Amino acid sequence: MSDKLTPGAIRTIAKGDQIQNAVLQVINTRRIEGAAGLQRFRLLMSDGVNTLSSFMLATQLNDLVEQKEIAANCICRIKKYIVNTLKDGRRVVIVMDLEVLKSASDVGKTIGEPVPYVEGEAKTTSPTSNPPAKSFKQQSSYNSETSMNRGAPKDLGKQKAFPDPPNTPGGSQSKVVPISSLNPYQSKWTIRARITNKSQIRTWSNSRGEGKLFSMEIVDESGEIRVTGFNEQVDKYYAVIEVNKVYYISKGTLKIANKQYTNVKNDYEMTLNNDTSIVPCDDAGDVPMVQFEFVPIEELENKEKDSVVDVIGICKSYDEVTKITTKSSKEISKRAVHLMDMSGKVITTTLWGEEAEKFDGSGQPVLAIKGARLSDFGGRSLSVHFSSTLMMNPDIPEAFKLRGWFDSEGHAVEGSSMSEMKGSGGGNANWKTLSEVKTENLGHGDKADYFTCVATIVYLRKENCMYQACPSQDCNKKVVDQQNGLFRCEKCDKEFPNFKYRMILSANIADFSDNQWVTCFQESAEAMLGKNGDHLGELRDSNEQAFDEVFQNANFRTYTFRNRVKLETYNDESRIKASVMDVKPVDHKEYSKRLLMNIRKYATQ
Repeated sequence: MSDKLTPGAIRTIAKGDQIQNAVLQVINTRRIEGAAGLQRFRLLMSDGVNTLSSFMLATQLNDLVEQKEIAANCICRIKKYIVNTLKDGRRVVIVMDLEVLKSASDVGKTIGEPVPYVEGEAKTTSPTSNPPAKSFKQQSSYNSETSMNRGAPKDLGKQKAFPDPPNTPGGSQSKVVPISSLNPYQSKWTIRARITNKSQIRTWSNSRGEGKLFSMEIVDESGEIRVTGFNEQVDKYYAVIEVNKVYYISKGTLKIANKQYTNVKNDYEMTLNNDTSIVPCDDAGDVPMVQFEFVPIEELENKEKDSVVDVIGICKSYDEVTKITTKSSKEISKRAVHLMDMSGKVITTTLWGEEAEKFDGSGQPVLAIKGARLSDFGGRSLSVHFSSTLMMNPDIPEAFKLRGWFDSEGHAVEGSSMSEMKGSGGGNANWKTLSEVKTENLGHGDKADYFTCVATIVYLRKENCMYQACPSQDCNKKVVDQQNGLFRCEKCDKEFPNFKYRMILSANIADFSDNQWVTCFQESAEAMLGKNGDHLGELRDSNEQAFDEVFQNANFRTYTFRNRVKLETYNDESRIKASVMDVKPVDHKEYSKRLLMNIRKYATQ
């Protein structure tokens, strides 16, 4: 390999012009500690005539320095770079892709007698090949067909040149740059990207005031980035931005990404501001859709709890929508969907809010989820949270392959549920008989255990099954009758002219193997009795016979119970306390499938 460099390349690059495949020598490397511990490497490079210390290595190339492939005296070919102009006029050269032509040990010396480049000096020489392209002030475009997508799939194909955007409302026109080149040191840029996910509007209220926000994820051929808008930007952009459409975006604020709130594979994230411009792009055929890195369902067992993963699976079955009340007393919808892939493994995936309400799994669609959170809730389970992307029957090869497998043979596979493999940590399934609950000592660990069973009500204890509670929406404390027409709540420190009835119902349930006393609270008790608490309270006070009949009619009815069990100690006596978390009518079709699956399993033992 020749030691010949590209003389004049440093001058061309420093002026913000383009030169293809310049051959330069690394004179020195310097580690720079950025915000949030992000490491960058600054390079002093030479073309044999001049040196320039404004080269910054893109973070995806850091390994080349750490593995000492890039070191003082090595010779490199610069395949792709971006020239950023800072607010004070200085230029920073971001090296996106390079090739080490000759190692430092093979060269062993500085080539030529280069001097530091000073802008404005007389030109000493010109590059011997590849004359510079037309100059521009903000950023250069791509120099290579090699895609350096941070975390993107490897089969995106060759890089395509972006067209120039139309004039933005602010009257500026910047060269389109890739998402992977964005960093906080840039002052002017424009990207062309597709909206792959847009969240619902969220609100907050605290001591500092109130506000609202939304976030979206955007992608181009080089990578992806998360974008957040607050308050005025929500009003300005939320209603007009459409998922899967392509836009020119410029003048957002870039900062180090908070990985706690995003699974997008980018070191930075963007915030919309008053100067931000978002303009629709009509020519968008070459901008990719959502980028996935699918993890097979069977491999989720080996992933860390709270990992954020991309999965794809067939909707083998799904539950009805249920309502839960959060700690902040907000009611939210949830639905469990059971996904299976070609491994034959099934995992329970929870949808929330509007997605849960609108979901229709009747045609057993293929679901692709980007950014699902992995939990040990009932073995292994997934949750589609605020920043996840859910696509039904996506137009991607993995979906076509999975659909073909399921239609030809997968529909006959029973599937092995990963959400039923453990007895602790909660769960939407974890099916057990009542005798198994006792023989497996569920509830004896440090945490409560959860299980699901099909059982029949054999006795309901109506004595002391309800009490008079505070009528406030967020308070269920027992009130004290003041004997003057008012009822006092000690927690709220108020007196009220009325109250509401709350239920704490003890029930004995049984299956073919054993029986168990359980405690049922308001929602589950009302579901079992078929009456609401206030109506039952009125019956108890006015018509005791009708009150007794409600309990008699509820006996010997069979339900699917989801229960929580925990060993509790009271007055030095320890015993298992079981509480009903949810009660539903038995889905006999699904229950029969489960029984058949168990018969086959035991028949092979």
